[in-house]
Amino acid sequence: MTTVATEPAEQPDVQAMLDEGTQHALSLYPPDSCYLLNASELAADGVTVWVARSDGGAALGMVALVDGRDGTAEIKRLFVRDEARGLGAATMLMDALERHARTLGAARILLETGPKQLAAISLYERRGYVRIENFGPYVGDDFSHCMALELDGP
Repeated sequence: MTTVATEPAEQPDVQAMLDEGTQHALSLYPPDSCYLLNASELAADGVTVWVARSDGGAALGMVALVDGRDGTAEIKRLFVRDEARGLGAATMLMDALERHARTLGAARILLETGPKQLAAISLYERRGYVRIENFGPYVGDDFSHCMALELDGP
């Protein structure tokens, strides 16, 4: 059974997933189009990190939410290891993240992914996220695919 809990980003197995996610992103996009927060940035105030783990404690996936404190929050670093794909880890991570966003009072969750990440886009679309104009640092980046979910409340 997979479990999901908030955990610090600055621990070895989470850092290993961050490294895997970075390698994957850099295999698809130019470095200037990879907007990846590192472990110390994920440890900042206003950022919550969830880790999905197997029964044996192996880290299977992770995701972070940055509270914009303006009614919006942004998803960062959703990553599920290849061996854990299809086991529901991404869904569990997103469920936890969206519940937390509602407790923060967020009315909208934003995200940026890449156009080549079709599985991620499909996951977000199934959850009700819709394509929006690129925002913030992603404006003008053809390698950015921005989406948003309007939250209905708790």
